[in-house]
Amino acid sequence: MTESRVPGSTRPPPAPEVASPLADVVDALCEENEELLRGWRRERGRHVLPSRDAIAVIVEDLRAVLFPGHFGSSDVSASGLRYYVGARLEKARVALTEQVRRGLAFACEHGVEDCSVCAARAFDVVEAFVKRLPPVRALLESDVRAAYDGDPAAKFIDETLFCYPGVAAIIQHRIAHELYKLSVPLIPRIISELSHSATGIDIHPGAEIGGSFFIDHGTGVVIGETCSVGERVRIYQGVTLGARGFATDDHGRLVKGELRHPVVEDDVVIFAGATILGRITIGKGATIGGNVWLTHNVFPGARVTQAQARQETFQDGSGI
Repeated sequence: MTESRVPGSTRPPPAPEVASPLADVVDALCEENEELLRGWRRERGRHVLPSRDAIAVIVEDLRAVLFPGHFGSSDVSASGLRYYVGARLEKARVALTEQVRRGLAFACEHGVEDCSVCAARAFDVVEAFVKRLPPVRALLESDVRAAYDGDPAAKFIDETLFCYPGVAAIIQHRIAHELYKLSVPLIPRIISELSHSATGIDIHPGAEIGGSFFIDHGTGVVIGETCSVGERVRIYQGVTLGARGFATDDHGRLVKGELRHPVVEDDVVIFAGATILGRITIGKGATIGGNVWLTHNVFPGARVTQAQARQETFQDGSGI
């Protein structure tokens, strides 16, 4: 039997189906994921998760709103600034409302994807978040200035915005932190992990960080969820502000929400590689030297360093 064709058509006949060598793998993966999705629906009706890619675009729009000309359009004019900022902000607001709705629906107790309570809550959350952007911008202005003032290698203040990973990380942290304070599930952590992937700086969105904050170089910095960092604090690469241990309940499960990370007061400097663990306080104006391991409080104004290095020279078998 010959294949019929439409007169004048140049489209070739469809190819016969051939069993793919990947068919069994695809079937197995689909079976596992279908079971996972069915489980979500049985538990809480979770259908659509937040999109990491969509949130990355939202962050870019918000950075352009906060610093147009640096992260938006480098040729934006003063006369067109209001339109430009308004358009990017509206785009971010609409997209963020949908992502927040998805995050709220994921954790929702009502058991339906199209929960009207989650939709209304998402709208209110994003409206509150947008109103917080001017104070966030003021805080970031102090961070950018601290980076410029704190690094003799910086020739222009714009250089810190364009090039410094510490500045990039604190911009995304301050965005994520506002959403965290509004009790938004998932989205703040996604934003912080996008920053972590790009800069090597891991700041939990729950960390409270004061103004004029500067992370120099940055790679390997870790700042935990319950950290409290004061004003004008400067830290260097490889610093960890972490937990000393994790409490468990009677069933061996980790206890959530305990204050387990350090308090760093105003005007503290922490040099590269220092590890500071537990709910301890580093007093105002203290200096913590490189590679120091700390699990106890530090008095205001103190200087904490490693034991002095010792160098000895041996000749002709001396010192044996």
